[in-house]
Amino acid sequence: MENNTLELSLLDADERQLVEYIYNAIPAQDRGNMTADDILLVLDLMDDYLEEKGLLREDPKTGEMEYLDGEVDETEQLDYVLNALKDEGRNLSGAQVQLIADAELQYGIEQGYYEEE
Repeated sequence: MENNTLELSLLDADERQLVEYIYNAIPAQDRGNMTADDILLVLDLMDDYLEEKGLLREDPKTGEMEYLDGEVDETEQLDYVLNALKDEGRNLSGAQVQLIADAELQYGIEQGYYEEE
C-alpha cells in the first residue's frame, strides 16, 4: 500500500486493516493515483456527512463514536464527499469515491458490522 504517512501510522490495527482492505479491493486501473491517505480522507468525510445528518455521534459515556439507525441519501453523501475533496485539493472521481464506499460496505458485511440487504 502506498503513502504510509504519519496519519496512517496513527491508526489502530482495525482501521489500518480497513484501509488496506479497501486499497487492495480496488483494481489498480481504477485506483489510478489514489493513495491510502485518499481512502482515509474519504472515509472521514463519509463520517462527517453522517455526523451532520445526526446519524453518527459521540457516546457521552464512553467517548466512542456511535452509528445511529437511519436512511442515508447516497447521492447527497457522494456530492458532499466530492465537494469536500475538491476543497481539499484532492482529485478523485465520483467513480473512485463510489469504489471506496462499496469496498467499505463489503468489508463491513464480511466483518459483521453491516447486514446484507
